[in-house]
Amino acid sequence: MDSWLIWLIAALILGAVEIITLTAALGLLGGAALVTAVFAAAGLPLPWQFLVFAVVSTVGLVFVRPVALRRLSSSQEGRFGVDALIGGAAYVTSEVSKWGGRVRIGGEEWTARAYDETLVIPPGTTVDVIEIKGTTALVYPRE
Repeated sequence: MDSWLIWLIAALILGAVEIITLTAALGLLGGAALVTAVFAAAGLPLPWQFLVFAVVSTVGLVFVRPVALRRLSSSQEGRFGVDALIGGAAYVTSEVSKWGGRVRIGGEEWTARAYDETLVIPPGTTVDVIEIKGTTALVYPRE
């Protein structure tokens, strides 16, 4: 059997396993095997084929895989709904204490309580949203 055919079969197997596992590594190895199959079909001797496979695999795993993993994981880190408000800024519209108050978060009025129950936050203060409990924002003054 020709070596280019073996590399091509290896590329297909690695690609199929990558689809199942989603590791972002086996697909790169499959791509390296495919590149090596092209060089093997062009008549490159076997030791040089292994060198091509090693170089292309290394470049893929060292440079391409981290970029791919960052791209995949960043889409999963997006926060939605009230979770997106946590850590953001709010503007106190009515005095906030442990008993209650009002803040404006992104143009909407929210009921609020001071995260530190000993604080009384005057109107006009910019605060950070620490937590959302139901429809109440727990806030703390910015420094």
